[in-house]
Amino acid sequence: MESLKRPMQQSFASADPASAKTHSMRVQKAIFPVAGLGTRFLPATKAQPKEMLPVVDKPLIQYAVEEAYAAGVREMIFVTGRHKRPIEDHFDMTFELEVALEQANKQELLAVVRSVKPDDMECIYVRQAQALGLGHAVLCGQRLIGNQPFAVLLADDLMVGEPPVLAQMVEQYDEWRASILAVQEVQAEHTRRYGIVDGTVVNDRLVDVNRIVEKPAPEDAPSRLGVAGRYILTPGVFHEIATQQRGVGGEIQLTDGIASLLRREKVFAYRYRGKRYDCGSKEGFLQANVELALTHREIGPGFRDYLKGLEL
Repeated sequence: MESLKRPMQQSFASADPASAKTHSMRVQKAIFPVAGLGTRFLPATKAQPKEMLPVVDKPLIQYAVEEAYAAGVREMIFVTGRHKRPIEDHFDMTFELEVALEQANKQELLAVVRSVKPDDMECIYVRQAQALGLGHAVLCGQRLIGNQPFAVLLADDLMVGEPPVLAQMVEQYDEWRASILAVQEVQAEHTRRYGIVDGTVVNDRLVDVNRIVEKPAPEDAPSRLGVAGRYILTPGVFHEIATQQRGVGGEIQLTDGIASLLRREKVFAYRYRGKRYDCGSKEGFLQANVELALTHREIGPGFRDYLKGLEL
């Protein structure tokens, strides 16, 4: 592993001072693309964002934000669209509710409400005027990111890990100072749903990526390693996204930007420790609710007994 790491660090240092400075920074900003329409959950998402659908007692977007916060991110950038105001309201102060809870001496609930947005966390909202793809959504955050490494989290993918998945990836970024993509082994018939990576194995968790293909047919997939909804990217990806032609589905694909970035920077795929729930699908959403309810400290034991009593 060391023989791979040393030349890469030297290439960063020899390129230009600005690039070297970028790769010495910590990951403190994250982009959350939340402008999608959530059509797979209609009519539930007709008047509310899909990211606000609750899993047990928290909306999907809160799980993603808490994961980013646990990884050291303090600036949360939400790329929104129309009808996404409830997300802004969720992370805003609710004065009337807090006063009512305080007057009722419901301190535990008050602490829960206030924990949604810690004092040292900043939330910024950027409008994506047109739904032109994930790559375009990430590009909408460029001015706020500047010349810093950043994370991208897709709230549809609820990730459970110990430590949290993004924290695992930040640890990898701190070691390798290069873009890190979360990946998992997918079934061959599901490669059309993912960006699929191929590359050289570094260790049991890490792959040095040399190719990435967006949603290939099973017979065209270079591997079965599919990119999950977590990324740590260097700011060089913005130029690559901006100069891409529209890709699969006529959209500006993040995968295509990363594939282009490979020509001049290292990119690694990281097999994360944990579990991903595809909450963009009804089946994955229901699985997340059941499994997280079973581990919930308040309702877990009773819910487990209830499930045992069902005649399935």
